[in-house]
Amino acid sequence: MPDSQTVKSPKVIIAGAGLTGLTMAILLEKAGIEYQVLERSSEVQQTLGGAIILSFNVMPLMEQLGVLDQIEAISFPIETTMIYKEDMEVIREINLRSNRKMVGYGTQVIPRPQLHAILLALVPKENILVNKSIESLVQDTESVTVTCEDGSTYTADILIGADGSDSGTRRALYKDMEKDGLTPKIIEEENKTLYMSVFGTTDPMDPANFEGLDDDCTRCDTVVGDERGLTYRTFIIPNNRVSWRVDFQSSTMDPEWVEGYKNADYKAFDLKKLPERWRGRELAMMGSLGILFDNTPQDKICKVVLEENIYENWKHGRTVLIGDALEGMLDAIVLANLIYEMPTSNHKNIAKAFDEFYEERFPTPRRELNPTQQATHVMSGRTWLDVAGRYLLLKLVPKYFKEKSRDYINYYRPQAAFLPRVDTRGENPPTPQRASKKYANYLKAKGASGSATPAAAV
Repeated sequence: MPDSQTVKSPKVIIAGAGLTGLTMAILLEKAGIEYQVLERSSEVQQTLGGAIILSFNVMPLMEQLGVLDQIEAISFPIETTMIYKEDMEVIREINLRSNRKMVGYGTQVIPRPQLHAILLALVPKENILVNKSIESLVQDTESVTVTCEDGSTYTADILIGADGSDSGTRRALYKDMEKDGLTPKIIEEENKTLYMSVFGTTDPMDPANFEGLDDDCTRCDTVVGDERGLTYRTFIIPNNRVSWRVDFQSSTMDPEWVEGYKNADYKAFDLKKLPERWRGRELAMMGSLGILFDNTPQDKICKVVLEENIYENWKHGRTVLIGDALEGMLDAIVLANLIYEMPTSNHKNIAKAFDEFYEERFPTPRRELNPTQQATHVMSGRTWLDVAGRYLLLKLVPKYFKEKSRDYINYYRPQAAFLPRVDTRGENPPTPQRASKKYANYLKAKGASGSATPAAAV
């Protein structure tokens, strides 16, 4: 890696301090690249949100960052996931026991706030500013400047929008595009139906009352409700707790429920707004949804409304948008590698890096690697297309093709190119990844081994 006197690193603004924004910040920190995180909320620490399924695709990065042991200590691996009808008839069992043998890592179920706290601890506090909601942006061949709602402005070489679906960054970007005569294009658009999820995590409960509560792996159950637009899921997590989520869709959803949904924030939600009859819905692990509701601190229950549109325009000028949760973390790895490798931060190099990022991450890999969105559509959908898709996926598609699709996902396990690589685990080798010439030159110049500290290179 050349020193800072030879090549000037770009300055980056990251919009959003969620899982994706923090992952991006950590990577830039490790690469020695100057950055500032602008978070629209009044505080950084997330306290809302249920469990997140952290796929083995991102585990090599967690090992590179030295937090894999922390993650495994507060999470459970998924060995099987069961899908039921509401009468508890089994629709399908999905066996994931072979994953660790194939790739060397488990797929872990971890409370989202705890994962966020692990990542947050790796980012210097002074690099995150709160109450900074982006309202507009101006960019040219030299820089990009954002203006926040409080009137403050920030200028950098690159702006990365990691602030959720239909974020402030994206709205500002699309206004800027329209000024340049470009119209954002929707490449996939559903009907007006909205998907909403309500999340919560119980306090510790009595293992005698719930099957598998004291196991050392998670029980992951999905129940496809008989009622139109209702699906609910439960995940056992450490300390005898259950993380649950209720998914439903409605074209006539209460406007108060979806207020502010375009920002896709996790917002507090009063369970009394849900139909009382839903409390009696039976769980595969014994008991009912009502028991989970009653054992969950009410101030920790939240909701989020999921976006239906997939846009073609995720980059323009010096601004690029990246995803949320798992796919966003994978986006961050790829984008950080490309930013690190740029010889200079002129607009041509940035455009080239964004093009390469888009080519690798959009749109096919995103659809392949976005289980959250796929599961919501397949398991919660109630249009005739959703029902047909669910039937085909769970009943008719041969096991061979499902396993081939799973193998495709297994191979994609990117690492940060500017950090010492971790050894390949498992029987399935990862997709070949382009090595960093810049990092190789740095190691050669310093006479360092693979244990070199990247941050010392700038």
